[in-house]
Amino acid sequence: MTWVPTTAAEREEMLAVIGVTTVDDLFATIPESLRPKSWNLPAPESEMAVRRAMAGLSARNAVCHTSFLGGGFYDHFIPAAVDALATRSEFYTAYTPYQPESSQGTLQAIYEYQSAVCRLTGMEFANASLYDGGTAVFEAATMSVRLTRRRRIVCHESLNPLYGRMLKTHTANLGFEFATGDDPADAACVIVQNPSFLGSVADFSALAGRCHEAGALLVVSFYPLSLGMLKTPGEMGADIAVAEGQSLGLPLGFGGPYLGVMATRKEHLRKMPGRIGAATEDAQGRRGFVLTLQAREQHIRREKAMSNICSNEALCALRALIYLCLLGKEGLREVAAQCHARAEYLKSRLSFLQVLNAGPTFNEFAVRLPRDAEQVVSALAERGFLAGLPLAAVGAGEATDLLIAVTEKRTRHELGAFAEALKEAACS
Repeated sequence: MTWVPTTAAEREEMLAVIGVTTVDDLFATIPESLRPKSWNLPAPESEMAVRRAMAGLSARNAVCHTSFLGGGFYDHFIPAAVDALATRSEFYTAYTPYQPESSQGTLQAIYEYQSAVCRLTGMEFANASLYDGGTAVFEAATMSVRLTRRRRIVCHESLNPLYGRMLKTHTANLGFEFATGDDPADAACVIVQNPSFLGSVADFSALAGRCHEAGALLVVSFYPLSLGMLKTPGEMGADIAVAEGQSLGLPLGFGGPYLGVMATRKEHLRKMPGRIGAATEDAQGRRGFVLTLQAREQHIRREKAMSNICSNEALCALRALIYLCLLGKEGLREVAAQCHARAEYLKSRLSFLQVLNAGPTFNEFAVRLPRDAEQVVSALAERGFLAGLPLAAVGAGEATDLLIAVTEKRTRHELGAFAEALKEAACS
């Protein structure tokens, strides 16, 4: 059919509502030097010539292959089998499995992903995934409000500050009350993170007991790979466990697509948002898979929905499932042990800096530099190192504070070279 654009009068009306005069005003924040000089594109070329030209442009990018950047997203090794299986057309092109008779493969993958998450976290039920880690924290908070009929949310100091901002943005019109600390009195939930945003490890079992005595829930935001070494949310007594699942076989991708992980206890199941895959039998007694308890805005009356932003990330969840199956229990422990050991080695090589973490850490820790962290990060980027996250950028520290993450990909040689480069950039 013919495309009918908006009329000049309609465009003027929309611009007036937005509060600008011209379309150009919408792009006023883009510096002139970054705007297109012209829309006169060159004459068509062959595919081979275009590929060669694009490769030349790509080669001009500055690439840092040695990453110490963390803060929720990590440079872990991804086995080739993850890409090989997850990109098969049966999975890669499949849409949401509303019709079980034609979606058994995707439904079984969802069911097995949920089972893997339950084993990983020590919880009883998991959903088919959420958008990302920050969204999962929001969903856990609103789930706690539904379960307790309270509207006070307590955010522990260990929580990722970006998750805290997301939580307050998503709940801006819901009338929630927020507090900082660990006092569960009159609270719907206390939200903690382990390891903390700065990398410190804690055991929140005692806090779980205090929450339950006060009628509140404990929400634990966890780092999936750390559970190869640390106490699980289930073992701590958590009511809801959430996570960013990027570390489970998902590449770093400029913000996504990533994976929100959520698990809970059986008694809370009916208030959990999102889809849940289940195993069942058909009329002939054959085992099959379906979606159940779909309390989504697309399936029930909108005001009764558990969430209106809870679409699952099935392909990302599939990658996480494949990754966990490839590693197995012993492999998960090995990766966690390597991350921890290599971080401890780097910490020992940075004895010329103040480490801000007072207690044990997993694979991430914060240091205080003699000079501005942003300047140090920029200097090291020129030498091929992504040095870490300046904490002032997310409001979690001083201008001289730097968060450093180490994964199993970092070799002893890379750790030594980074320590020397950081000493030169920060202390000279």
